[in-house]
Amino acid sequence: MPHAPQHADVATAELDSALRGGPFHVALRAAIAARGLPLQRVQHHLSRHGVKVGVTSLSYWQQGARRPQRPESLRAVRALEEILELPEESLIRLLAESGESPSGLRSAARSYRSLVEASGVLDQLLAELDCPPDGGLHSLGHHDRLRIGARRELAERESHHIVRAHRDGIDRFVAVHHGDRGAAPERMRVHALENCRIGRVRWHRDTGVLAAELLFDTRLRAGDTFLFRYGVEDGTAGPSREYVRGFDCPGGQYALQVRFDAAALPVRCHRFAQHSAAAPRSACQDLALSGRHRSVHLVEPRVRAGFLGIGWDWE
Repeated sequence: MPHAPQHADVATAELDSALRGGPFHVALRAAIAARGLPLQRVQHHLSRHGVKVGVTSLSYWQQGARRPQRPESLRAVRALEEILELPEESLIRLLAESGESPSGLRSAARSYRSLVEASGVLDQLLAELDCPPDGGLHSLGHHDRLRIGARRELAERESHHIVRAHRDGIDRFVAVHHGDRGAAPERMRVHALENCRIGRVRWHRDTGVLAAELLFDTRLRAGDTFLFRYGVEDGTAGPSREYVRGFDCPGGQYALQVRFDAAALPVRCHRFAQHSAAAPRSACQDLALSGRHRSVHLVEPRVRAGFLGIGWDWE
């Protein structure tokens, strides 16, 4: 018995080290060992969270033989963080940083992006707004500006669009905002800033997704161009760690700028791309934080179908 405290200290030290440096399977194995839980008990706790995962799958995960990728598996990873008394996003972050899981893994939007898409929540919201898969607009230019607040939260996003109609009668655009983990879309506010006004707004609480109809007050003809700008006040979730923008088809220029509060500066920023939700992240590149304006940005002259984003690490 006198050696038990020392063993516990070693297990805790190994867990701390694994959570900092990964990889995912080593951190998971260390967390299970530190809590002293057999896999059958872990499975039981998961079932109480409404998540079904077999003992064999858990064993494979902690051995590194398999990786959590399906939506149900990602829900299990989030539940494991709570069951094993780990910091929020600790296991999910290791999956995302190692490229071991789908792009949907975001510090939340962003973390929930793959879950949102897999669950059909976004399709449901768009259907409620009578928005067809093809909105009739081709993007010529798109500029997103994010402000990260003093609590490290995604405080607000402003979007400026330059579009061209490819059929007659287009008079609106449906804007979608993915909140970070724990976001409350019912408390978000959408603002029409230029050449549009707010129509219907729909949201889904569990996934933090908000969809807002922006009305143009004019009907575009095929070939017409249009500029509009809107903003979303968020600030309803915890620390944000990345922003991901998805593109269904090739388009024009995309620029993303992230500005940080002086009281909450990241230690490292990087850009990345993904061809699809199941593909590994590529084109990763460190971004230098500008001293005076405390911001980083990326510019893609001509976007392809897939995902682009900027991630950042806190101390």
